[in-house]
Amino acid sequence: MDLNRHDFQLEELVEKIRTGDHRLVALQLPEGLKIQALEMIDTLESETDAKVIIAADPCYGACDLVHHKMQMMRVDLVAHMGHSQMNIDSGMETQFINVTYDGDPELAPVIPFLEEHRTVAQEKLAESQGPIEIGEDEAKGRFLDAVGRIAPLTDAKLGLVGSIQHLHLLPDFKKRLEEVGFEVVIPTGGKRLTFPGQVLGCNYSGDDDSIGHYLFLGSGDFHPHGLVLHTGKPLATLDPYTGDAGEMSLEKIERILRQRFGLIIASDKAESFGILIGEKPGQMRRGVALRLKRLLEKHGKKGYLLALEHVGPELIDFYPVDAFVNTACPRIAIDDSTRYAKPLLTPFELEVVLGEKQWEEGYHFDEIP
Repeated sequence: MDLNRHDFQLEELVEKIRTGDHRLVALQLPEGLKIQALEMIDTLESETDAKVIIAADPCYGACDLVHHKMQMMRVDLVAHMGHSQMNIDSGMETQFINVTYDGDPELAPVIPFLEEHRTVAQEKLAESQGPIEIGEDEAKGRFLDAVGRIAPLTDAKLGLVGSIQHLHLLPDFKKRLEEVGFEVVIPTGGKRLTFPGQVLGCNYSGDDDSIGHYLFLGSGDFHPHGLVLHTGKPLATLDPYTGDAGEMSLEKIERILRQRFGLIIASDKAESFGILIGEKPGQMRRGVALRLKRLLEKHGKKGYLLALEHVGPELIDFYPVDAFVNTACPRIAIDDSTRYAKPLLTPFELEVVLGEKQWEEGYHFDEIP
């Protein structure tokens, strides 16, 4: 990653500080951009009268806003960089600063993956729309998506999505993909998503039945894992940093699903559960946690509510419960489960343990709407 090719749009922040006469500003950045933080402070303090504090705790997204601690320090403006505003309020004045990356990867390397995935989507579309002259079990099997749900399609369009720093590329890539024969849609999601084509680790609400497969512009497996677990659809990837093309293989998804089912089996005899409530403004699902506590009581089991700002094995493993269920960031249970000494379940997985939901009906990815 070439950090010099990122546009941090500091001019907007300088103007905001000057016009608001802000004197103490907190700068909050995702982990990958913190290496640039001191340079940003030099710029801001040389061009304004403000002093700048780095909010140095880990920052995992716009759900992870600094709030009461910065209020105690009498910070009067938070500059949150690299994420888009969500439908949440931290109680502090916050300026969201877009960060874009100047990258323009070649389309050619990803075309073979897209053509293969389009064929898969078209075959499923034809099966779901044509007459079924086969047994019910075989028919259901044909319509199963990558996570085991019955999901007929209404079309086989290509959904074009990306991580926040690459969303400016989507209109041009849509045009280029259409020129080589793909029918492309840039999906628009719910209130948690600010821009068309945006995906978050906890929200993929732009998906619909007309999209048969996806292309993700971004790096790493974090968003691709969540996108396939949510949609069950083929996914190709194109990395604007490196130009590398690939796909989220079914083998990777099956490995995750096997791990999740293993944790469900390991929790089958559990009698007591720690229910984790996130204290971060965009992760606090108190209602979900209370619902799960009542559900456990219905089945004669104990549920203990544990509120944490940061979730980690060193903070919960010592509690004398049999398993945990997570209502904070949905990705904690999926991505970090091997770090914990006891099973760490999602709300859906707890319902499977209790017999309220059936694993055979397909996996349901935990989301925050």
